[in-house]
Amino acid sequence: MGAAIIHPLVRPGVAWNVRDYETARRAFRWSDVSAELSGPHGLNIAELAIGRHERGAFADKVALRWRGKGGNERDITYASLAADAKRFGNALRGLGIGPGDVVFALCPRIPELYAAALGTLAIQAVFSPLFSAFGPDPLVTRLNAGEGKVLVTTATLYARKVAAIRERVPTLRHVIVIDDGAGAPAGTLAWSTVVGSASPELEIAPTPPETLALLHFTSGTTGHPKAAMHVHGAVIAHYATARMVLDLHADDIFWCTADPGWVTGTSYGLIAPLVHGVTSVVDEADFLAERWYQLLERERVTVWYTAPTAIRMLMKAGPELARRFDLSHVRVAASVGEPLNPEAVVWGAEVLGLPFLDNWWQTETGGIMIANLPCMDVRPGSMGKPLPGIEAGIVEVAEAGAVTELGVDAVGQLALRPGWPGMFRGYLHEEARYAKCFAGGWYLTGDLARRDADGYYWFVGRADDVIKSAGHLIGPFEVESSLMEHPAVAEAAVIGVPHPVAGEIVKAFVSLKPGFVPSDELRDELLGHARKKLGPAVAPRQIAFIPGVPHTRSGKIMRRLLRARELGLPEGDTSTLEGAA
Repeated sequence: MGAAIIHPLVRPGVAWNVRDYETARRAFRWSDVSAELSGPHGLNIAELAIGRHERGAFADKVALRWRGKGGNERDITYASLAADAKRFGNALRGLGIGPGDVVFALCPRIPELYAAALGTLAIQAVFSPLFSAFGPDPLVTRLNAGEGKVLVTTATLYARKVAAIRERVPTLRHVIVIDDGAGAPAGTLAWSTVVGSASPELEIAPTPPETLALLHFTSGTTGHPKAAMHVHGAVIAHYATARMVLDLHADDIFWCTADPGWVTGTSYGLIAPLVHGVTSVVDEADFLAERWYQLLERERVTVWYTAPTAIRMLMKAGPELARRFDLSHVRVAASVGEPLNPEAVVWGAEVLGLPFLDNWWQTETGGIMIANLPCMDVRPGSMGKPLPGIEAGIVEVAEAGAVTELGVDAVGQLALRPGWPGMFRGYLHEEARYAKCFAGGWYLTGDLARRDADGYYWFVGRADDVIKSAGHLIGPFEVESSLMEHPAVAEAAVIGVPHPVAGEIVKAFVSLKPGFVPSDELRDELLGHARKKLGPAVAPRQIAFIPGVPHTRSGKIMRRLLRARELGLPEGDTSTLEGAA
């Protein structure tokens, strides 16, 4: 998009964990990180996140600064969190739950959710988070796919969503309801009773690194949701990547805005910061620009990990709002979930004093794979470079399965060499689907990208989102970013629609910033703006104004939903659509 390179912006007194990218790549070994973390308990995530801290110098340090949506607040120390988690683990054992059994959680961002996750992992049961906005059918699909034996939820969510579906989940033995002390609904167990009365003493058994720990369901943008299996050894990747990309230090105040119902909220909102011994801010409330700025200022957040959708909403609220708050203590601001438009990177540098650092990974990778590190020059619009310990490539896959690695600036499928510790170990009960992810010694991500001459990677689009128009392959992200450069555009989403001559043409759906209204004149202005920026072969030929671009709850633009609605096709799984219930 023509944005200038942004050089590293260093806050006074900061020494990055990674000071030089190339030096770090040469020196890095996953085995060194494993040796750093391994102990008599093996690589049990709960042991590394809370067990060792409650016995050490961080016992009385605040692990979670919980800020409730109703104004309630709790500061929870590592020792207190460990005790609650171990009570939960003992409660599970008392219910006959053991290693390999799947425990689901359907909770908002409340302290009990964190205790449930860690208590489950402490006894080598398997934890699977569910997003609290899911409706009944998506819940049934996931609970049955994971053969869940226990569900942890709140009294409100049980009444609204769970009570009516229990008979549809034959494996579900117990529902533990987080209550206010008034008891639990008939047929359920009250957290205050079953967990509150359990012992806080629990010995975490030695845990081999390949022990199954987490089930993360993909967003289901293509077909039914898949359950990606992750093991305890993935903690090596959570720890190392957070140290490299988010630059976590023990004295940081960290805020990951992602919900633990998604992989980012688990990997980097729960596991990584606790393993590093940092203090995390947990905000129960939904997004509100002014509230977010207040939290950043009041809690003196130093490292902030958020999503492109939220950043674009902050941009929409205007720079004047941001400048009302003291954000000078933020030294790392990073983004994930959907490629970050260049305008958002530059906006961060201009308004917040530092650029948002984009990075790329997937549910299947378990952790960050490609990133802009704090020590690196930032090229706005690029996802950055492969992390130390990660080998990436741009490949072409023939119909017969042969894989060819492509050169500089060629567009192809982004691929990774398997072997990093956080890599998923399969899709639960879907071995054939898992096998299709690999060819020629590569894990095939399904994303299209290109690599420039300096080794930076640039996202083009999902393979099934790319538009083929008159012999051109057009990535939606480039077109969307170009439209967002116009001062009227808050957000844009691009799809291909059939055309009798070109095969497909580009159609854009645009939501406007406050103060702008849809009109034929504005549509013509946007079409002209895009043609000037992109050329006639790539620019959209049609523009439709919409109130808002549809997203998944994890922040990804749902282009397939726009395509289905435009062409009158079935919408498929919309359980992860923002606003769905």
